[in-house]
Amino acid sequence: MPPLSPHAPSITPAEWTRALAPFQRPSNARALLQVLTSHGAYLLTWVLMIYAWSIAWWLALPLAVLAGALLIRIFIIFHDCGHGSFSTSRRANAVLGFISGVLTFTPYRHWNNEHERHHRSSGDLDRRGVGDIWTLTVAEYRASSPLRRLLYRLSRHPLILFGLAPLPIFVGYQRFTTRGATQRERRTVWATNVTILALCAGMIWLVGWLPFLVLQGTATMISGATGLWLFYVQHQYEGVYWSRNAEWNYTRAALEGCSFYKLPRVLQWFTGNIGFHHVHHLNPRIPNYRLEACHNANAFLREVPTLSLRASLRSASLALWDEASERLVSFREARVLPA
Repeated sequence: MPPLSPHAPSITPAEWTRALAPFQRPSNARALLQVLTSHGAYLLTWVLMIYAWSIAWWLALPLAVLAGALLIRIFIIFHDCGHGSFSTSRRANAVLGFISGVLTFTPYRHWNNEHERHHRSSGDLDRRGVGDIWTLTVAEYRASSPLRRLLYRLSRHPLILFGLAPLPIFVGYQRFTTRGATQRERRTVWATNVTILALCAGMIWLVGWLPFLVLQGTATMISGATGLWLFYVQHQYEGVYWSRNAEWNYTRAALEGCSFYKLPRVLQWFTGNIGFHHVHHLNPRIPNYRLEACHNANAFLREVPTLSLRASLRSASLALWDEASERLVSFREARVLPA
């Protein structure tokens, strides 16, 4: 196994497998508590939003922001269900995963299959393109046509990626299957679409089309933008690991290619501990409610670089992978790099 960089500890797969194994057992009691404080809180927030709207629309908007924050937490539960880590029951994971997918406008099995491919290829330059942020190397960008360069620059612009893209992605793009999807994936996409349509129709009938669009649109925008930012910063930051397939290493990809995003406690709660992303990628079977305990119990996990909220903002300017220096660079930096 290639050695880890000086910024990450050296540990063999057998060693980390033994160290992490005790934390991968789900707890149904903790899972139920998370459902109550996530799905239950989301339902209660909608009741309060409807009541607040009946008094004044501006009273409901802060609650819509809260609903969006709760959707992020629901998405993390959805994500855990896909890994089979949330509950001890496979059926419970599937049912809750589907329900959470409807609430977050994301088809459960189709998204999960793409996400599994992401776990198997994260940080591999030769296996990009599934379940990740579009990333080009400096050489690829220079060899691209003017149109492709423009599209790439637009796709990486923070205002587009985190501002304009979330609603079209979650409301539109997620309604369709991707090339190569299995029949089972296609069925879950259409089942999700039909359920979302029925749910939206019922809510419009109950509260009216304008309150529903404003409140649901705000919540989806908040959750979608935050979710894209989290996914971006978990794999796009200074010092991140990328490698060609011949040299790619799973342990390095987890410990160096996934950030330990240290968030304030309230944000850590709403994001379901996903900031411990290095732990999650090392062992996806660990439920979100055990990630922090696993991190604290193992010294080699605490030795990885920590990405603070302030430092993470610098990641927004990173756009291209420079293979010569093995680092992410901005478009401005790429202009002065040797050909």
